[in-house]
Amino acid sequence: MESITRDWNPKQARLKEMILKQDKFREAMDLALDMHSFVHTSEMSGKAAPTYEDELWKGLDLGVFGSQYKNKGSTIAWNLWHLTRIEDLTANILIAESSQVLSYGAWLDKMKVSVTDTGNAMSDSEIAEFSVQIDMLELRNYRMAVGRKTREILMNLVPKDMKRKVRHESIRRIWEEGGVTGSDQSRWLLDFWGKKTVAGIILMPITRHQVVHINDSLKLKSKIRV
Repeated sequence: MESITRDWNPKQARLKEMILKQDKFREAMDLALDMHSFVHTSEMSGKAAPTYEDELWKGLDLGVFGSQYKNKGSTIAWNLWHLTRIEDLTANILIAESSQVLSYGAWLDKMKVSVTDTGNAMSDSEIAEFSVQIDMLELRNYRMAVGRKTREILMNLVPKDMKRKVRHESIRRIWEEGGVTGSDQSRWLLDFWGKKTVAGIILMPITRHQVVHINDSLKLKSKIRV
């Protein structure tokens, strides 16, 4: 399997170098799709090779999925929720200017949660409560649905989209649809995303942000199992 440390950073640098060049557009999108497949399950993309997220799910049980290390900080459950909500919001609302996946399919009921934001402002105790409440397999299914929609969006982009700025109306929609809370720890995301282009969103969070949290989750899995 590819290594996050050895293989990811050169790809990220190459994507950043190519993504705004019209003559490199298709190569850049192929690379973005390849990178995206590695931060999801191979089941999501149909990839033959095992992915970083495949490694995370291998042998993952409910106890490890929902546990904090030394009773504080994030969990694998929280990391996967956080990643997936951010991908859903940014790919669908900011890039495609369409409906987020969470808005259809009764995902909140299936996952047994009521929160709709990214989880940035959750306290340790809130993370702990959330992580034992959420349905592990339905979160996995939601994540696959989001990943597949993102790939559809990326495959339908054209070169001129790369320099398109995120619209203020789209940023407002994230607020109105509960993607962030009123806490400073959450609401800063609106300013951060509001300064980006479509290319910037692809670079962060669609690719780089995900690998950081998948890597954190792999480390958590290893620590909690000890």
